[in-house]
Amino acid sequence: MTKKIDDWSDDVPENENEEDDEIIWVSKSEIKRDAETLKDLGQEMVDLGKNSLDKLPLDEDLRDAINLAQKIKKEGRRRQMQLIGKMLRSRDVEPITTALDKLKNRHNQQVSLFHKLEVLRDRLVEEGDDVIPSVLELYPDADRQQLRALIRNAQKEKATNKPPKSYRQIFQYLRELAETKDM
Repeated sequence: MTKKIDDWSDDVPENENEEDDEIIWVSKSEIKRDAETLKDLGQEMVDLGKNSLDKLPLDEDLRDAINLAQKIKKEGRRRQMQLIGKMLRSRDVEPITTALDKLKNRHNQQVSLFHKLEVLRDRLVEEGDDVIPSVLELYPDADRQQLRALIRNAQKEKATNKPPKSYRQIFQYLRELAETKDM
């Protein structure tokens, strides 16, 4: 009882051929790229501080692996990073990446705010009382007299080449105003 090659196709059920058509083949390179992306995500989390890590939705095993990676140096750290990448492959990383993006955005917003406050402070010191109305427009709770005193002191310090104590105090005061405005 010998079979010809043409007869073999009769032995395969029809639904198996349909199943083969639905399989999506992923290249080995794509799998490696995905694994590298997850490893980079793990590295980002390891680089975060404790407060930032607490804001991420991490399970206990992953958090322990990240904490251990933060303590390890050199080759052990590299292997720990690979382990973290492997752990991330079996998890839904969407909530983690969303939380990381929010953390980064908050940081970028804070940096942007600091730059704006620095520019405002520089204008206050250079132009003096002429800028105070624009500050009061931005921050209605600002104390005009306190600003004037800080500006005068900063200008005197700059003229006499003294340390810029009042210059820093103006920035600090503007930052406090911005924080109370956001609340």
